[in-house]
Amino acid sequence: MTISLAKGQRIDLTKTNPGLTRVVVGLGWDTNKYSGGVDFDLDASAFLLYEDGKAKGTDDFVFYNNPSGGAGSVTHTGDNRTGEGDGDDEQVVVDFSKIPAHIHRIGITVTIYDGDGRGQNFGQVSNAFVRVVDAASDREVLRFDLGEDYSTETAVVFCEFYRAGADWKFQAVGSGFTGGLSALCKNYGLDAQ
Repeated sequence: MTISLAKGQRIDLTKTNPGLTRVVVGLGWDTNKYSGGVDFDLDASAFLLYEDGKAKGTDDFVFYNNPSGGAGSVTHTGDNRTGEGDGDDEQVVVDFSKIPAHIHRIGITVTIYDGDGRGQNFGQVSNAFVRVVDAASDREVLRFDLGEDYSTETAVVFCEFYRAGADWKFQAVGSGFTGGLSALCKNYGLDAQ
């Protein structure tokens, strides 16, 4: 049975799911009927964070152009440039057993590619969700539907995984940013040039 979370809620992920070591983080969305003449290109990313909540280099930032990080513990499966169709639009695979000891948190984010330049924002996106699936059994463990209206934001932190001793927990974040990927990188300690 899938657990549905609300913004701000946390759950013991690996403690309540014994044997869970590898998950597929599925992210999905629909775009509202919008005739701007350009497709929405939403991009999922993962930031691997040290104890101070900051990423330190390119290996700590996983996205379609850097599809693997954290010694292979986090992998982006590919860029979907239109978001068409049902189900997950993009996926990030996380192997908790391979995450380096210095990584304490993983932020899963979605940005609108060139959102400012195209006049696009998350206010024009609906049905956005993140779901966590056990990679071994293909069972959906939890789901977080964003449901909020983001009128000017071009980037959103959907969720974070974080260490609690030997276990990993999940937090439904739903925090929006203006300034797209650059703002997210700055938030997580990277310089996006």
